[in-house]
Formats: sequence, structure tokens, C-alpha cells
Amino acid sequence: ELPLVGNSAPGFEAEAVFDQEFIKVKLSEYIGKKYVILFFYPLDFTFVCPTEITAFSDRYSEFEKVNTEVLGVSVDSVFSHLAWVQTDRKSGGLGDLNYPLVSDVTKSISKSYGVLIPDQGIALRGLFIIDKEGVIQHSTINNLGIGRSVDETMRTLQALQYVQENPDEVCPAGWKPGEKSMKPDPKRSKEYFASI
Repeated sequence: ELPLVGNSAPGFEAEAVFDQEFIKVKLSEYIGKKYVILFFYPLDFTFVCPTEITAFSDRYSEFEKVNTEVLGVSVDSVFSHLAWVQTDRKSGGLGDLNYPLVSDVTKSISKSYGVLIPDQGIALRGLFIIDKEGVIQHSTINNLGIGRSVDETMRTLQALQYVQENPDEVCPAGWKPGEKSMKPDPKRSKEYFASI
């Protein structure tokens, strides 16, 4: 079986909740146009999940600025998503979100991305960065009790975009925009190592 990173993202079409309405989301609609942050979470009305979901929503404009859509996915129905969005944050709800929450009640999306826990019927905290060509460039999977970092997701996305715009360069550990990159060459990489 091929690894997901470096290969085409599994396509999907599913119902979602956005702006308190039911919509259809198709991954193919973003291909050729935008980068996509696709993240899975275990269940609505839980504890770690709302902290992640609202953190991505609160920083959504930063993702917009770098031509990136955010999509959250769980195995819950759109009705559950809607009820959670309509619940105030102070009561463990989400309030209005700036991106769609996708319903994966068939569990087919979670399965195709390798994050489904079959005997529990829920997804691990998988996060995938898909480039404009529909290729998965990054994935990270946390166990159920460990929340993800919006800062690290953004940093990784920016490094990916930099490398795609500058194909003769690579980004060293912890690279952030404006910092020195590296030439992937035995001699020319020494410029980078000499500067740190």
C-alpha cells in the first residue's frame, strides 16, 4: 500500500455544516485552486475537540491569506454538527465557525485516510495538508487525548508553500517565513550550516 504523503489525496463528497446550513463539500472543488487543511476529530460534544475546532476557526483568516481552506471531519451526522455549532462556546459548544464541518457517518473518509479506529468507530486526530494539485504533502496523527497545534500546522503549510515556490531549496527544522532556507546539495548546504 502506498503511503498517503506524496500521493493524491483520497477524494470525497459529503454533507457538511457551514454558516448554520447543510452544504455539500467535494474535495475536488479545491484542486487547482487552494491548499486544504483536512483534519479529523473523534466526536462532537467532547472535550479536546472544541479547543482544536475553535482554534482553527479563530485563525481562519490567516489560512485564507495563504490561499488555504480548512475542513473539519468527524463521524457525526450533520444534525449533530449543527447542534454543536448552535451551542455557545462557554457551554462546550462551538458557536459559529469560519469553515465547514464535514459529516463522515459512513466512516468512508476516515477509513480512506487511515485514521479510523474500527472497533470504536471513530477517527484519530489526523491532520493532512493537501497542496493545490491534490497531493498530500504532510500528515500527522495524534491519539485521542492529544490536541493539535494551529501554530505548527501554519508553520508546516508555510514551509510547504515556500518549497513549492522555490523548488531548488528546502526548509530546515523549525523554519519560519523570513528565515534562511537551505540548498539540498552537499557543497551549497554548507552556506546554511556556516550561518547557524
